[in-house]
Amino acid sequence: MPKTDLRARGSRPGKRASATAIRPTGWADVPALAVVLGVAEEYFTGRVARQEEGLGILLTAWSADLPVGNLYVWLEAAEEAPIRMFLPGVPLLMHAEVLPTHRNRGIGRALIQAAEDRLAGLGHARCALAVRTDNGEAARLYHRLGYRDWGHGTVDCRAENLLPDGSVEIETCHVMVKPL
Repeated sequence: MPKTDLRARGSRPGKRASATAIRPTGWADVPALAVVLGVAEEYFTGRVARQEEGLGILLTAWSADLPVGNLYVWLEAAEEAPIRMFLPGVPLLMHAEVLPTHRNRGIGRALIQAAEDRLAGLGHARCALAVRTDNGEAARLYHRLGYRDWGHGTVDCRAENLLPDGSVEIETCHVMVKPL
């Protein structure tokens, strides 16, 4: 898989611009991702394993030697039945995250662009994502990037967050689609 090296530059007045490299995640990156991003190491090991099987792409944004964000591209059939039915074979952008101290610098946009570029290179005509109904800020970003409501209502999405009793959190989401 070729490396993507997109650069995100700071755009807020008074903030020093810093270059951020976007690249696929490898096994050696997993411990740093888990510690810095505060996500269970099992999440990242599972995604890197899927990536090696061609089932997804885990992209990480790096500022120097520090991971500052990540995004997973799900290439498998969607887990949610409505998405499988209305968007068969359409890749899903998932778990887009940028550290709070690095937000509003174009990193999220660069992660999404890197994912879209890879998907277009793989021959996909469109991609989709699900955004929680209570996350208006993210929905506005996705809309500015060309994503539009899919027209089939909200979907109960399985979140990556394990609850204390071992169950998985369910989030109500808007699904948005973009042609590539």
